[in-house]
Amino acid sequence: MLHPPPTPEVPQVFPPEVGPLLAAGATLIDIRESDEWREARIPGASFHPLSEINQWYETLPEDRPVILYCRSGQRSAMATQALIHQAGFDNVLNLSGGIVAWAEAGLDIDTDPPPAADQPPGVNEPPPPPGRPPA
Repeated sequence: MLHPPPTPEVPQVFPPEVGPLLAAGATLIDIRESDEWREARIPGASFHPLSEINQWYETLPEDRPVILYCRSGQRSAMATQALIHQAGFDNVLNLSGGIVAWAEAGLDIDTDPPPAADQPPGVNEPPPPPGRPPA
């Protein structure tokens, strides 16, 4: 299980620097939880919640930058530390200030409901019939 080490050094990227990195092939990952993702997200980001990091971190690309973000940059900084110091990644960056700094920089935020294919699991599943427990 990955846990953040006690080191303050985290590679950072600032909102205005993200566009060129994405254009060059970087991957942008929103590590917030599903309710946060549904509310608003940075266009083009993938959704991989921090609470499930042990299920997805091994699938990260190693041949291009991976930028993690959360609301303020704190959770993504901890995840960045863990991925670098415990999982051996050398291509992970934290979006300094998170989606808040992104919005404050005047960059696009997507607040429309995500398409069904981009929804976190369970979001578009119908409720169970009355009298039957959820599966």
